[in-house]
Amino acid sequence: MSNQYFRNACRLIFLFIALFCFCSNGYGQQGSETKIRLDQVGFYPDAPKIAVILSANDSLFYVQTAEKTTVFTGHLKKSVKPDFAGDYTLIGDFTAFHKTGKYLLFVPGLGYSYPFEINKNVHREIAAASIKAYYFMRASTALDPKFAGKWARAEGHPDTVVLVHPSAASDKRPAGTVISSPRGWYDAGDYNKYIVNSGISTSTLLSLYEDFPAYMKAVKLNIPESGNGVPDILNEVLWNLRWMLTMQDPNDGGVYHKLTNAEFDKFEMPDKATAPRYVVQKGTAATLDFAAVMAQASRIFRKFPNELPGLADSCLKAANSAWDWANKKPNIAYEQNAINQKFNPKINTGAYGDRYFSDEFIWAASELTVTTNLPKYLEGIKLLPDDRMPLPTWSQVRLLGYYTLVKNAGTYSVKELPEIKKRLITFADSLVAGAHETAYETAMDKSRRNFNWGSNSIAGNEGVALIQAYKLTGDAKYLAYALDNLDYLLGRNGTGYCYVTGYGFKPSMNPHHRPSQSDGVVDPVPGLLVGGPNPGMQDGVKLPSTVPDEAYIDDYHAYAANEIAINWNAPLAYLANALEALQDKLKPVN
Repeated sequence: MSNQYFRNACRLIFLFIALFCFCSNGYGQQGSETKIRLDQVGFYPDAPKIAVILSANDSLFYVQTAEKTTVFTGHLKKSVKPDFAGDYTLIGDFTAFHKTGKYLLFVPGLGYSYPFEINKNVHREIAAASIKAYYFMRASTALDPKFAGKWARAEGHPDTVVLVHPSAASDKRPAGTVISSPRGWYDAGDYNKYIVNSGISTSTLLSLYEDFPAYMKAVKLNIPESGNGVPDILNEVLWNLRWMLTMQDPNDGGVYHKLTNAEFDKFEMPDKATAPRYVVQKGTAATLDFAAVMAQASRIFRKFPNELPGLADSCLKAANSAWDWANKKPNIAYEQNAINQKFNPKINTGAYGDRYFSDEFIWAASELTVTTNLPKYLEGIKLLPDDRMPLPTWSQVRLLGYYTLVKNAGTYSVKELPEIKKRLITFADSLVAGAHETAYETAMDKSRRNFNWGSNSIAGNEGVALIQAYKLTGDAKYLAYALDNLDYLLGRNGTGYCYVTGYGFKPSMNPHHRPSQSDGVVDPVPGLLVGGPNPGMQDGVKLPSTVPDEAYIDDYHAYAANEIAINWNAPLAYLANALEALQDKLKPVN
């Protein structure tokens, strides 16, 4: 029996046991839980509580305890608009029920939902797990059972002997030069390390701490550095930040695009993957992303001078050196196909190619301006090059700069700041407009364009944008819609999956993630957000549906729908932890 099918069998057994007390009393009906979609982790007592029912023969629904006691009765309402398949859903709103406890939702003639909890701090565990997931992604170290549990593993990719690829050769570092570049996070399902994708991931976690320092200081992750006087989220960030610092050429300030094998490793544990590793061409995008992260890190770690002496200064020095290099070489794109026509070995791992760098310049200049309080970085930068407010991705980081400028307003003078604030609010309003008219009542379900490679990160990043709007305005409606997107990720969606490994009653069990598929452990590494619905099928794996929000399969071969990635986990971590920090501000939308 394959590992994948064994996992699915174990999951079914677990679900049977979890629901036994309900089914044995005649309350469960086969398959009913798949037609009732809700956050499989639970709900805050005073926050909105929504379930989506695909079909029903009754107009009522009931919230009940395990003892058959009905504690709330509600009326189902038809969704304003159909889903992407053209079908209307039924909405069960039990926001008015506040009592803490463990419950199920019962629909006559249909059956029961998965069990769920109503409680304060209901997402605290999964919020912490979404950050702890980065510990499981660490390169260049063994994972000790004390911290990793059954997912402990041997050290892989020490990266103390890394070759300068011919594409990255310089006078002082010719091809074949050996450098040391340990630590860092594995990027996704593979074992390579990419500066561009590390940039947005590291920054999002730094921003989570920067925006909610009191809450994040209390989040304990049980990692090797815990208890050293530095908050655990920053300890985890440091593992990647220290690797990023090694990717800068000290001779000129430029930053290598990635550290990689020539080809992707096969599915095996990290310590078994021993192919030669290379740093490849320096590029403008990588160098500016590096500059932005280092500037942001400098102002955050400056608050820990005793625990981390000199680190803030080192980060700022590295940021300035990278900024100078990028200004001298503002158009160096990483074009992997062109490189492979000139140099050997050919590199066939993730390209993360980008040809347009105005957004990277905006982000880096914004971070450096706020950190140094010097206006020179924004001179010559067109902060508002057009009227768009593009959601952040690894290739479009403009909003990261805007977020920084807005939340640090008052420490410097930027004439565009009022317009940036106005546009951020307008953007947030565009996300929420009509969201509760969709079949699943989420901003994520407003457009079929949201369902592409890594669609779940769009749900997360929309949530981040809405939380930024709340911080700017104090309007709790933005928090409620952000919570809707978290509910989407945790089960209130077109597939009924909880897209975070290790959580919910129908979680993704077979992510495209080499350690999870190679360690002999039934359960995948926990806390990882899979990519989510994507009808593109770029991996050639046939999906059970090509309806945009249903185009998902829990199969590790399906990397276009079921891979994990550090830049997808970061907005999940921000969203879940921010909502935990702000849970007392959550209110129903009027």
